[in-house]
Amino acid sequence: MSFGLRSRPVRLGTTLIAGGLCVALASASGLGSTEQAGRAPTTPTGLAAAKAGATRSDGTVSTSPSTSTATPTSSVPTPPTASTSSAPSKAPAPANNALLISKSIHRTHTTTTTTSTPKPIPGASTANASLSFPIRAAFYYPWFPEGWDQQGLNPFTRYHPSLGFYDSSNASTVATQIRAMQYGHIQVGIASWWGQGSHTDRRVPLLLQQATGTGFKWTLYYEAGGNAVPSVPGSPNPSVTQIRSDLAYIKAHYASDPSYLHVNGKPVIFVYGASGQNCSKTATWAQANAAEGFFVQMDILSIGTKASLACPNQPDAWHFYSGHNGSIGFNEKPPFDFTVSPGFFKANESTPRLVRDSAAFTANVKTMVASGMPWQLVTSFNEWGEGTAVESAQEWASPSGYGTYLDILHANPG
Repeated sequence: MSFGLRSRPVRLGTTLIAGGLCVALASASGLGSTEQAGRAPTTPTGLAAAKAGATRSDGTVSTSPSTSTATPTSSVPTPPTASTSSAPSKAPAPANNALLISKSIHRTHTTTTTTSTPKPIPGASTANASLSFPIRAAFYYPWFPEGWDQQGLNPFTRYHPSLGFYDSSNASTVATQIRAMQYGHIQVGIASWWGQGSHTDRRVPLLLQQATGTGFKWTLYYEAGGNAVPSVPGSPNPSVTQIRSDLAYIKAHYASDPSYLHVNGKPVIFVYGASGQNCSKTATWAQANAAEGFFVQMDILSIGTKASLACPNQPDAWHFYSGHNGSIGFNEKPPFDFTVSPGFFKANESTPRLVRDSAAFTANVKTMVASGMPWQLVTSFNEWGEGTAVESAQEWASPSGYGTYLDILHANPG
């Protein structure tokens, strides 16, 4: 099964100003070029899968290498324990000081159609407590082990996770990851969701179960809003009927769980975006969501920030999905989100788009906290294929057991 790349036009009306309304912080001054980017679908060995191309249009600036790390200042939860794995090892990627120019983004993922789906939650309370702003959340990918084997590479990553090349269906692994996120003051995991009956769908009950009693919350990232997903007809531009069906499914199966994120009394859904989408997308979602009542957190449209904010039908909030910028935020009216990323080095690319630099990441996190933005997002907790993970790895292991980047988030609570 083959898929073509989709390019996304440059966003209009988005300003990146160091220390200003929109931020792209790094050790080098200035802005990189804009990008025409896409996500390339993949077909992992033994699994029907698709990762369709969507794009990000932001300036990007690389950061210079640094060996500085943050030291935790308080007691910490039990650190993760490394697991064994038979997957082949890879050498750490070399540092690169050069100013990076944004290229195509090809997020790595897997989907599949299954015959077994989770059952609706019987008798669950709908009176879920809402979190108050600011909320620190991280993009999370429950697509392993499928995601380790892609595009002729196994494992599909340049790094060595401290937990090994794990299985997202393992309860102990999920529990350990929740503790790790909470150590980094991450309150919410935004779990990538690829439709009813997919592998990612079947793992949502485990995520919610392992969060029970911890105070940690989960929400879902509706990937069919920006990717061609076999189990979601019409994607990346599904119909009102299809979106309504998916929202009703999520509401019946997950949204009433106490560990599912609510804001302003509404269950939250993040929606990914694709190239060529305009205000018709917000209109479609408004119509589909009318009866379901979700808090819709939508990826900025490819028409640009100002044009997106001018659409007649507005979602509850907007965000940027950006892994190749050290940080990017926007404070339009109303303000929405600030996103930080530790680096970006895709498994099958020879050059990193964002070089890992703990000092620059520390500065970006501090700026994010000081911004007071309602949504403070981390890209990502465990997107290992793109190399944006803050989850612990051998390459940035630390005495705490949680790794340099979670140590930095721990030392800088919101």
